[in-house]
Amino acid sequence: MKKTLLATLLLGMFAAPAFAADAIKIAISGPFSGGSAPMGTSMRDGAKLAIAEINAAGGIKVGAKKLKIEVVERDDEGKNERGALVAQELASMDDLSGVIGTVNTGIALSGDKHLQEKGITKIITPAAGSASMTQWANKADKPGVKDLSIFRFAAHDGIQAAMVVEQAIKSKYDKVAILFDSTNYGASGRDDLIDQIKKQGNKIEVVATEKFNIGDKDMTAQLLRAKAGGAQAILIWGIGPELAAVANGLAKNGMKTPMIGGWTLSMSNFIDNAGKNGDGALMPQTFIEEAITPKAKSFIEGYHKTYNVDRIPSPVSAAQGYDAVYIFAAAVKQAQSTDTKKIKDALEDLKDPVKGVIATWHHPFNHWDPANVETHEAFRSGDTVMGMVSDGRVVFANQADRDRLKKNASK
Repeated sequence: MKKTLLATLLLGMFAAPAFAADAIKIAISGPFSGGSAPMGTSMRDGAKLAIAEINAAGGIKVGAKKLKIEVVERDDEGKNERGALVAQELASMDDLSGVIGTVNTGIALSGDKHLQEKGITKIITPAAGSASMTQWANKADKPGVKDLSIFRFAAHDGIQAAMVVEQAIKSKYDKVAILFDSTNYGASGRDDLIDQIKKQGNKIEVVATEKFNIGDKDMTAQLLRAKAGGAQAILIWGIGPELAAVANGLAKNGMKTPMIGGWTLSMSNFIDNAGKNGDGALMPQTFIEEAITPKAKSFIEGYHKTYNVDRIPSPVSAAQGYDAVYIFAAAVKQAQSTDTKKIKDALEDLKDPVKGVIATWHHPFNHWDPANVETHEAFRSGDTVMGMVSDGRVVFANQADRDRLKKNASK
């Protein structure tokens, strides 16, 4: 299996297009196939939309030249082994200015070490669990890395888990069940939820903690245990269509128990597979596909037209990919260089605000501190709102959140 994957990657390397000397070479990597594909393809397409805009305007001014962005695309298929090989290939490219992407936590854990070893700047987006960044932080038994080239542009799981628990408390649910998938992301989310329940005063009793596997279609056993415990809500963390299997299982078993979970409940492979059974599911969001500002309207219309769709498969992923490119471009301009290490230094201290579709970004990252992973995290709780599935789309769960996100984007 390893030989087959390596041969495939080597073939891709030899078949890769030649890049102009006067260009900024960026890799976009993620799951463009498999269960996480709605996230990966939306991120890639949002990023490429931003790149097309930048290139159409002439590129990024570096010295006396205006450099256009050229892209290397790599599909990690949502598989840890494949992701590690992709990262090794990218780390071997001497002229690579940076990497944008990664959805799955396991791939960040297996692959990012190769980029870090070479000091290649990477902005993780749209996802990856807490461990994707905490792997570089101080531990009880060893210090963290002193100089990190990995950044993240997503609402980290601490923010999301806090919002999920707050929502459950606000809804006066005294008993909940936690369901999570068997991936690194699912296990990390479970831990974050349990931690947040403690931090918020143990106002909720967890009556069942149930795991499911990728590919599972029947969740009856897990849901009946949740029902037997008296769960009033399901707090859920997972990455694929299995989330829809939970919603469908609730309906099948005559359970009206609401679902509150991570942002992946907004993906098309949940909404489409769950149908009406998905209505009412709540999840944190950094972007909702609604034209609340002129920038959002332009982005949504541009995405629809370019990719011939009437709904973005994962709006969060697309918007984060789009804004991440503009932030990276701002760092190139400030560094006045295509050198990945100089771009990293600029990202840690961006001087000028960056107008994005999610927000206007003011100094999104800081100098790396292994005692505080948020130094390389762009999002704070104020950048995140609660979304809700309604009639096949994600909408704002409340007007106050809509107003706040609109204000952030208009600053």
